[in-house]
Amino acid sequence: MKTAVKRADMCLMEKIFLHSDTDAKFEAIPLTWKLGGREMTGIPAKMKRKYTREIVDANLTRHTYTGHCGTCGLTLTVIHNEYRDYPVSEWVAYFTNDGDADTEILSDVMLGGVIPGSFKAFVHGNGDNCNDTGYEWWTDTLDEPMEIHPNDGTSCNGAFPYMRLDFEGFVVRAAVGWPHIWKADIARTEDGVKYTCGQMRCNMKIHPGETMRTPMLTMMISEGDETRSMNLWRRWYMDHIIPREFGKPLEPIMCLHHHGCEGKPEHTAATEENQILGLREYRRQGLNPDIWWIDAGWYKCDYNWPHTGTWKPDADRLPNGFGPIGEECDREGTRLLVWFEPERVVPGTELYDEHYDWLLPSRDDRSGNHLLNLGDKEACDWLIERVDSIIKQGKIRVYRQDFNFDPKSCWVKAEEEDRIGAMENLHVQGYLRYWDTLIERNPGLWCDSCASGGRRNDLETMRRSVPLHYTDVGYGEHVIKQKQFRELHEWIPYFRSHNMSWDREFVEKTLGQQWAENDDFSFQCAMVPAVTYITWYNAPEDQFERTIRWEKVWRRAAKYTLDGDYYPLSECRKNPADWYAVQFDDDGEGFIQFIRNREAAEETFTVYPTVIDGAVYEFTDSTTGAAFTKTADELKNGFAYPLPVRSGVVLFYKAK
Repeated sequence: MKTAVKRADMCLMEKIFLHSDTDAKFEAIPLTWKLGGREMTGIPAKMKRKYTREIVDANLTRHTYTGHCGTCGLTLTVIHNEYRDYPVSEWVAYFTNDGDADTEILSDVMLGGVIPGSFKAFVHGNGDNCNDTGYEWWTDTLDEPMEIHPNDGTSCNGAFPYMRLDFEGFVVRAAVGWPHIWKADIARTEDGVKYTCGQMRCNMKIHPGETMRTPMLTMMISEGDETRSMNLWRRWYMDHIIPREFGKPLEPIMCLHHHGCEGKPEHTAATEENQILGLREYRRQGLNPDIWWIDAGWYKCDYNWPHTGTWKPDADRLPNGFGPIGEECDREGTRLLVWFEPERVVPGTELYDEHYDWLLPSRDDRSGNHLLNLGDKEACDWLIERVDSIIKQGKIRVYRQDFNFDPKSCWVKAEEEDRIGAMENLHVQGYLRYWDTLIERNPGLWCDSCASGGRRNDLETMRRSVPLHYTDVGYGEHVIKQKQFRELHEWIPYFRSHNMSWDREFVEKTLGQQWAENDDFSFQCAMVPAVTYITWYNAPEDQFERTIRWEKVWRRAAKYTLDGDYYPLSECRKNPADWYAVQFDDDGEGFIQFIRNREAAEETFTVYPTVIDGAVYEFTDSTTGAAFTKTADELKNGFAYPLPVRSGVVLFYKAK
């Protein structure tokens, strides 16, 4: 049966996390902070305190704790979201200066506390670091205290803001919702582990009228082992985090594009005519995409797509904006996706020339990159109006945002000694307000998050988006993708992959076969919730036939990757000598996939899938159509499937 919440999970949450409005609990709020160097815990008694409880919906209760200091003008608001259908607890705090003068220095603001229990291991990763060493995991016993944080100004580069703490009998998952520079401190205590997180650079006075916020800390606790915990997280994520499209969770999507027109990079030569032609030609040959993708370069840039800062469609190539392309998409039930990178501004663009006062120059970047300061309300409002008008005029259904440079030096260069972290904090608030406003103004709109791949996929960003481009590394290197899939299926279960191969030398020299960038194997290696098919609209007929055949297999499998429980059945070590195997199970139906990578010597690989005791499983080989049965006992004792080298199979099943 699919993993479900148990009463024991909710009892664990009640035991460890706070759910009370009594005065004593104000000080027990899991928040520590300093004001003028004085250490504070929770909301101190000297503040005028208030508690409110709001039933947001059937599954979410919001507890709001407020404290106001009349002498210093500081109001502290702490929000605790209590999920009633999952053992999940969330905290975020806001510091507002309601007075007439600057506050004293606010520093060392951290959420979290001690988790009691018999500690076993701390599991954490490095996120997407823009090379093939990314998406790695480490297991630590915390013999020494640890501080982890990103390597630059983006939230997932060098440290993944999703972590796991294993205890005897239960597991805690922690996620930090902060799109930029966060940190987490983890240390063993006599009775468990102390886990806290906050904005890494925080030593600031707050000006009158300003509000500063903390990252949001989300924690799930569940009885049992890490596999059960993983699947509860996936279920919660699908129920509460993944964006909705007209109120419904996103379904699997297939993307197509007419990319590299006229041999130019990205979409720098895209026109109204060639985009509509490409879309119609795909449809004529049997492929009807869920998304039509227009990426970087649609603005005036002279074939140099990083020339960002003028957010207007190039009038020479798109004289009618995106309107005709959006209308063409709408007629056939396709969503138009368009790329933006609004935070990066370079010389010779509209924002640089007309609104330089909104920009923060980079200290170290010689490319001329400037950060559009979204903490400046006027700048953020201008951007909202400009982009909203393009979305509406162009009938854009998916807003794609990229971010291709490190913003940290922009803030460091501009800030004063008593305002460390303030500009970053205000930028985060503006960034989230920008997305929220676009979504609110455009019913059905959803967002795609990108930052040179997956460098900004923290949970606050994921509440508003999905990572359709989760990395810039390894699109066609299958063992790299397998390692990436392992992390994403567990933590961010809606993402996209490409179907392409980069192993021409092995195929031609070792196998003696003709290499094709998108062969059967490349489709096997893209069984995830969303795909982009690299099948040019003027490709040979056999390529279309193969794509259409595999699209049917993918659509069936992709639904299970979202609705089913996830069971990795092999190691994912970026090793071409390994097999890759995975199971997705939705209450007794789903699929098992085997992939024999290009250097795997063994002709078979044995897996031990999760089964329903006493059931008989009817399997269908999606490649050959062959059917066979296995009992639950046979599967539990080990299931092997022979494959030629560099091949794969998706075996759909149903339990009887």
